[in-house]
Amino acid sequence: MKPFRSLLFVPGHKPNWVDKAVRAGAHAVILDLEDAVPAGEKEAGRAAVAETLDRLADGPTGLVVRVNPLDTDLFGKDIAAVVRPGLTALLAPKVYRRDDIVAYDALITAAELENGMQRGSVGLIPSLETAQSLSNVDAIASAPRVVSLMAAAAKDADISREIGFTWSAAGMETLYLRSKVVLAARSAGLDHIVLGLWQQVADLDGLRAFAEANRALGFGGQVIIHPSHAPMVNEVYTPSDAELERLRRLVASYEDGARDGQGAVMFDGEHIDFAHVQSARSILAAAKHPEEN
Repeated sequence: MKPFRSLLFVPGHKPNWVDKAVRAGAHAVILDLEDAVPAGEKEAGRAAVAETLDRLADGPTGLVVRVNPLDTDLFGKDIAAVVRPGLTALLAPKVYRRDDIVAYDALITAAELENGMQRGSVGLIPSLETAQSLSNVDAIASAPRVVSLMAAAAKDADISREIGFTWSAAGMETLYLRSKVVLAARSAGLDHIVLGLWQQVADLDGLRAFAEANRALGFGGQVIIHPSHAPMVNEVYTPSDAELERLRRLVASYEDGARDGQGAVMFDGEHIDFAHVQSARSILAAAKHPEEN
């Protein structure tokens, strides 16, 4: 899956909102069939999401669908309706253990084959919003079809109720949980981890601080709930031109030294060796806009 720096939630039964999300610059939209769709609108929501997937299948914006939980009678109908060409990934809510991911994989595979799709073409992003999922995050991260993890850290949501923490803008109460997700993802070879979400729509200074802190922690993108958040989130999670230029100079400085037989060099007053160069090259490779990767 391409790395998406901003993933904007859109209610599945509101297809006209999707175009606004795309125009806002969101790298991916999450077409929501779970919490954002009232019980009486679930069937209409599925039909609208299927139409949106068909309409935008060839566009640059990632198309993710949050289905209803595995243990509901809505889940199977969701899978049958939305696993189709154009779907980038499913966001899996309220997973608890690796076995849940194995069940998702089997059902998605059946739907892929039914619709003439290549097996494994649809990614899976587990939403880690339960105490059990966080306890089992290492096994979940390494399960079949998982392409990313979404760490939940929202105010007054499932995760805060499950864990019992009191949310703060500084986020110290979820630092361990977020760090645990990053470590599990990296251990499983997942390069892109996303976080959700900042709920204070008008507080853009708070949004920036939240995004900067989580980028520093190792997250690569963020789930958002308002189009106005997309430009700032994209900016924060994208290395600046100055950062990239510094990394290019670092690599060039090391390569010049290597040609002279040096295994380490001084660069801007710092001692660097091949490990630093590997990190720099990794960041440079990932710095492209998702459309270019």
